[in-house]
Amino acid sequence: MNFNLGIAAIMRYADQVAADTEIVSLFADERVHRYTYRQAFVRVRQLANVLDELNVPGDARVGTLAWNDHRHFELHYAVPASGRVCHTINPKLFAEQVSYIIRHAQDDVLFIDPQFLPLVESLQAELTSVRHFVALCAHDELPPSGLPNLLCYEDLLATAADSYTWPELDEQRACGLCYTSGTTGNPKGVLTSHRSTVLHGMAQNMADQVGLRAIDVVMPLVPMFHVNAWGMPYNAAMVGAKLVLPGPRVGDAGAMVKLIRDEAVTFSLGVPTLWANISQYLNASDQQIPSLKRAVTGGAACPLSLIQAMGQHGVALENGWGMTEMNPMGSYNRYQPWYDTMDEEDRDRQVLKSGRALFGVEMRLLDEAGEPVAHDGIASGALQVRGPWVSSGYYGQDTRDGWFDTGDVATLDSHGYMQITDRIKDLIKSGGEWICSVEIENAVMAHPGIAQAAVIGVEHPRWSERPLLVIVCRDPEHAPDHRELIAFLEGKIPKWWLPDACEYLRELPHTATGKVSKKSLREQFANYAWP
Repeated sequence: MNFNLGIAAIMRYADQVAADTEIVSLFADERVHRYTYRQAFVRVRQLANVLDELNVPGDARVGTLAWNDHRHFELHYAVPASGRVCHTINPKLFAEQVSYIIRHAQDDVLFIDPQFLPLVESLQAELTSVRHFVALCAHDELPPSGLPNLLCYEDLLATAADSYTWPELDEQRACGLCYTSGTTGNPKGVLTSHRSTVLHGMAQNMADQVGLRAIDVVMPLVPMFHVNAWGMPYNAAMVGAKLVLPGPRVGDAGAMVKLIRDEAVTFSLGVPTLWANISQYLNASDQQIPSLKRAVTGGAACPLSLIQAMGQHGVALENGWGMTEMNPMGSYNRYQPWYDTMDEEDRDRQVLKSGRALFGVEMRLLDEAGEPVAHDGIASGALQVRGPWVSSGYYGQDTRDGWFDTGDVATLDSHGYMQITDRIKDLIKSGGEWICSVEIENAVMAHPGIAQAAVIGVEHPRWSERPLLVIVCRDPEHAPDHRELIAFLEGKIPKWWLPDACEYLRELPHTATGKVSKKSLREQFANYAWP
């Protein structure tokens, strides 16, 4: 049958097979909200009626500045299933970037967590397209605000009808909009369709990939404003799994450990810094998280030491790779039984790989001349991808056909496992040869005294560029010196890759999505004087 794939289909399915399964939200004040999928979808229908009553156009962009909680979940369904576009905005970006994104998307309505109201108030005069501002809270939680006619989410739902006839939408219709973080130039919008979102979820849920099941309890640490929490509001519902939403306390390792234990979370997703915080908390508090069996790390390179540390707590930390432009997942590295037949060194290299492409994603590597690179796990090249959930262009710009250039440098082995070796812009060219900063970082992170590490290329009078190692130590009073670190790295990386110097920081700069900002580090050490 010619059946359109869409967000409403996911909702209908979850309402049928998982009506009594819970969605749990943790708030900043430690309150826990819980309801079922059935109760959620009643409110989703009420919210769709609210959008109609506010005269939000049928194809309008509806902006959200919100954490992971039940109200944000409701927006992820009511907005696209009614034909509109759910535009999740990263509130951690600089104010001028948030303003640019809202203006570029021409958002008609903004749904705002109360803590982000001051940010929106400061930008109000610039946001000329926005007709309605809605605070995501109950009436008694509504703070004083300078926004004109600020509406209350719960007040709006309280008077709305709970029946709604969902329109039959073309599966190619836009359903979501997410902007890249804009590390160079202005942020760029990535528009997703109903079809791409459903296919992405089906591919993720294949058994050898993320492979969610109805018995899982899923807790995305990654925020919904970061490509829909890597698809989890849709993918968990697609299998009828319990969903646990950690709200604004996601950076509080103690609160997250308690939530994992209280709700018996079995699967979670987050960037390496969040897993490092949880690992350190577990070690310091001598607590355990026995229910959590598997977790995804992504968004930045994960050191082997962190995978091993989480393994000691009974958690298989698995690498996933993707991009905003891929909605977002492109590959996944789920532990396979044959890994156990490898020697320790080869197995360590294997678990660090970015994994095999999800079915539906095709990958290729090209050299500097545009020629194909061998899939031998050694030769590296520029990684290009294509597939049904790979972006064909940026919002407001021309579309393209063919392959999408990821900006990554990678290898592919004979089993189809991809390994990101660097970002093209982060490669270091020294004496006419390329040095991969990520491989140096992975090697040095195995040192027990290192908490975080980054390697950048710095101008050098003889070699054009040389690698500078920038580290954060676990114990600053017993920091390993440069000589010790070089001795530790010898034999692990080519000798000519060894960093010429080491600098110590109390913390590394991060982007709004939790990645180490090498752009900031390059600016900080732009005039570096080599010792």
